[in-house]
Amino acid sequence: MFNKEQEKRIADFIEKGAVEGVYPGAVLLIARGGEIVFHRETGYLSLIPECVPMKKDTIFDLASLTKILATTLAIMRLVDQEKVGLDQPLSEIIQSPLKDKGELTPRLILNHSAGFAAWKPFYLDLVKVEPIKRKNLLRELIIDEPPAYRRGEACSYSDLGFMLLEWVIEEASGMKFDPFMKMDFYKPLSLKRTFLSKGSMPPQFGKDEIAATEDCPWRKRIIQGEVHDENAYALGGHSGHSGLFGDAEDVLSIIDMLRGHYRGERHDYFRPEIVREFFRRQDIVKGSSWALGWDTPSAANSSSGRYFSPRSLGHLGFTGSSLWMDLDRDIAVIFLTNRVHPKRNNQRIKAFRPALHDLIMREIL
Repeated sequence: MFNKEQEKRIADFIEKGAVEGVYPGAVLLIARGGEIVFHRETGYLSLIPECVPMKKDTIFDLASLTKILATTLAIMRLVDQEKVGLDQPLSEIIQSPLKDKGELTPRLILNHSAGFAAWKPFYLDLVKVEPIKRKNLLRELIIDEPPAYRRGEACSYSDLGFMLLEWVIEEASGMKFDPFMKMDFYKPLSLKRTFLSKGSMPPQFGKDEIAATEDCPWRKRIIQGEVHDENAYALGGHSGHSGLFGDAEDVLSIIDMLRGHYRGERHDYFRPEIVREFFRRQDIVKGSSWALGWDTPSAANSSSGRYFSPRSLGHLGFTGSSLWMDLDRDIAVIFLTNRVHPKRNNQRIKAFRPALHDLIMREIL
């Protein structure tokens, strides 16, 4: 699809990002019609304690891409199986006292309009109790958390709601989150380099296979092969908001499966109409760009840049990961970086990412 000059312009641009310190390294994968048309790596997967070159199949901490590539997928599956209703109150799904959270619905939570604050440092309390008690304590803390705004009247991107959705998944499926995802998605899709963290470096992978993240001031070490997010780490490695690891080709396998259902070409995981509903901008809150789990391009300053069509979907991860797919043009851009290595205060990717998307779309169009 790209000629050699176009490929060089894109490759040079991501190399420039590494040279200029936007990130130590990156992997860029572009697909059209489900087929890979560009797949390159640049820079290093770690700088400390040693420089290790990036590889195309480097595994990244996907951070908040967990929300769409794990939690939202699971809820989508349970809605398709009629075990969960998008507008069903949580009190009908979870058999525990939920106080004012019982009237919330999966739709509101997936749309980031359920009243939750964006983030809380729960890990500071969680690490004071033994690991087996932490997930229950987290859920109590979220239930007791006062609303940040009235549900359905504002929109605030939130980790807290997705932490609760893990509970919904467990109650509705009768399984823990990790085995549910493996059984229903990751094994059937033959994903070899995708996993929910269990808190430490997986034994089947070496340090030369997983991108490093932060020199963490809390844990006092370079984080590599264990989840960067502190709340997820305190919970044993993952929760509904963070903890998924994977490489670019595995990410493509997941979104290509969704693409096939959206287009009505596949029916093996969901009914196409279920995927279409999750992909639809909900308009619960006026001006909000959120669909269900997924974001859509905002009118101005979207991370997707200027050229993705209005019917596009995407999401970002704090560690430097991102995914955008244009449903009208059948284009997907997976851009995985370790921009928080060695420090999280590197914010240069905010300007770089939309510029990269603009370059890609100009070359395609």
